[in-house]
Amino acid sequence: MIGVVIPAHNEEACIAACLASVQIAAHCEALGGEDVVIVVALDRCSDRTAAIVAACGVRNVVVHDGNVGLARAAGAAFVIGLGARWVACTDADSRVPRDWLACQIACAADAFCGIVTVDDWLDYDDTVRTQFGTVEEQHDGHPHVHGANMGFSVAMYLRCGGFPPLSAHEDVAMVDALHRAGARIARRASPVVITSARRVARAHGGFADYLLALEARTRAIVSPLLETAVPDFDVDSGPHAA
Repeated sequence: MIGVVIPAHNEEACIAACLASVQIAAHCEALGGEDVVIVVALDRCSDRTAAIVAACGVRNVVVHDGNVGLARAAGAAFVIGLGARWVACTDADSRVPRDWLACQIACAADAFCGIVTVDDWLDYDDTVRTQFGTVEEQHDGHPHVHGANMGFSVAMYLRCGGFPPLSAHEDVAMVDALHRAGARIARRASPVVITSARRVARAHGGFADYLLALEARTRAIVSPLLETAVPDFDVDSGPHAA
């Protein structure tokens, strides 16, 4: 059995599209009919997220910690308790491709680290999009860790101690623990998960804050260049000044 874990905090605008994509991936022919259990870890949800999850026929666990590491850990514990051999993770504002689970299993490793892309950049300008494309290496062996596109064997997850109780970067910390435990990690350029470019982060220090920091860095680089290229002209210092 394969388990899919999705943490969610007030995700009524995104969760249905996320679950629809995961359900399609769960029925990919390449899985050979293996059972897939999807669980949403509802973390302090006060909107319609829980109702939408139920309407989609997906199971849930409820946590009240405001901590994505604990939410992922609770979801993982739930599917492991049902007998999962592999756990895949994504985020509630993301959409996975049809072959997402099949490719993770086919990598024949202890863990999988994939990449993400954005298909709707909202009000971010082209310089941020270009900069993201520069820093997000899109090749096998890439260095990235995204909680929206990762998976691992249950045996290795239990050996490394699982997700730590961190409010951000719990995915990076877990992969570091996998390395220390001697895991074989497949860092693949595909399949790619689509995630959002929203400006309001659900987890402080997560992907939304990363994009905001990237925007600030890009503006800091571009602004001095513009000032140099188009300097202010002081008429009093020109060749015809009195």
